[in-house]
Amino acid sequence: MTRVIVAAGGGGDAVAAVMVGAALYGAGEPAVILTYAWDRLLVDPVPGPRGPGDFTGLRPLTPHVLAVPAAAEPVAPAGSTLPRLAAELPHTFALIDPHHGARGIARQVGELVDQLAPESVDLLDVGGDILARGDEPTLKSPLGDALTLAACCRVDAPVRLLVAGPGLDGEIPADVLRDRLGAPVATLAPEHVEALGAVLDWHPSEATAMLAATARGVRGLCEVRGAGLAVPLTDEGPTVHEAGLEEALERNELARAVLDTTGLAEAERHSREICGFSEIDGERRRAARLGARAPAGLDPDAALARLDRFQADARARGITHTTFRRIAEVLGLNGTLRLDLRDLLLARRPEQYEAPLWRVPAEV
Repeated sequence: MTRVIVAAGGGGDAVAAVMVGAALYGAGEPAVILTYAWDRLLVDPVPGPRGPGDFTGLRPLTPHVLAVPAAAEPVAPAGSTLPRLAAELPHTFALIDPHHGARGIARQVGELVDQLAPESVDLLDVGGDILARGDEPTLKSPLGDALTLAACCRVDAPVRLLVAGPGLDGEIPADVLRDRLGAPVATLAPEHVEALGAVLDWHPSEATAMLAATARGVRGLCEVRGAGLAVPLTDEGPTVHEAGLEEALERNELARAVLDTTGLAEAERHSREICGFSEIDGERRRAARLGARAPAGLDPDAALARLDRFQADARARGITHTTFRRIAEVLGLNGTLRLDLRDLLLARRPEQYEAPLWRVPAEV
């Protein structure tokens, strides 16, 4: 028996697919997880999603679907978390190639259905921004979701749309999403997080980290990257809901616009017209700034002093938790230094680690 899970928006959704699959089908159930290689400059300094030509060692599953095994390697200077996920998790990670637009992704999903005859096909989004209209001012990353939503609506097979952790991506609030969701089909629990092993110790996705934390019972207010956005950690956090696929397409103007696209540049043009931006343009600008900046070093004592000041300010704003990615942002650290920072904090202040989040103490 094989399940196919399409990770709607990127690497974080692929990690969440392991938890959701464990909750819905059992931890030992094999799955093919079709996902973008799109690490948003954290691991990959090259803007936008990677395609098959950006890897060596890929393994064919169908004529247009390639698996990313543990032995695969991104072609420098690109980077990717997918080979490490394949090394640490007992699932098959296959590469979404958005460079042929929604029609190309639909062809990939269709080939998997024809070749594998899977027991189920799920389209999974963490947070629920796949249910957006496209004009919301808080929307930050609509393009990947719109392409996978449009593609799955083109597939001649039943596809179930699932939203895990409503509001946890910090883009569309849970209160706004509530009327767009069906009843919960699962609630994640600590045993479902355990299916990930040690992945959450290094994977950079904030939304999936908060999903896992709420499944473990963490509650409060978590500050994430980007101007200190605060995301509530509530009992709704670990829930997984089904949503109407066709209704989502009807609502999502960008997904409707990219329905017949055959290239990524074409999809980007629609995003600029409908949403007012392309998230890949933002990555291009940030990559240019990072490339012109000398890399910062990690001074342990200076980092801890700056962390104390940040925590005092955060606690005054009612923040109870934050992510390592947000701390690295505050300290001006990028790339591998984020993991060095994590190691430093766990060594010096292990009592503040509420895996996989960082607890802001009541008194700093």
